[in-house]
Amino acid sequence: MAPKAKQNKAKAAAVAVSNSSKDSSSSTNTNAIGDFTNSIEKSINSYFENLTPRLKLIDIFLTFLVLVASVQFIFVILVGNFPFNAFLGGFISTVGQFVLTVSLRLQSVSQNKDFFKKITPERALGDYIFASLILHFIIYHFIN
Repeated sequence: MAPKAKQNKAKAAAVAVSNSSKDSSSSTNTNAIGDFTNSIEKSINSYFENLTPRLKLIDIFLTFLVLVASVQFIFVILVGNFPFNAFLGGFISTVGQFVLTVSLRLQSVSQNKDFFKKITPERALGDYIFASLILHFIIYHFIN
């Protein structure tokens, strides 16, 4: 009879340990999710607190370019890419414009003034416009 009592106590102890480990792992998961949510909220709040109207306009344009490239890609998947030059021209144009706009955004942020000491905001905008014209000129001739 004594060995059965020891076995029952051992089983009860094992169940208690497994239940406590489940509780601690679920609380750890809850804490991790809470920490992740807090960090996302802080990042978003910091983004909107430090955002200037110029950067907001650039970010809206970047979002538009991502949406246009996504629509083009989905169209090619669903319908097909019959005029392949047109698809490549449009897609490369949106990706190239995105890269140029990110470059302009990097030069427009006040925290990056140390990296771009010799480049004024007017020059950055002029370089952006010139590079955009060259990009679209090349894409126009690629489509033929």
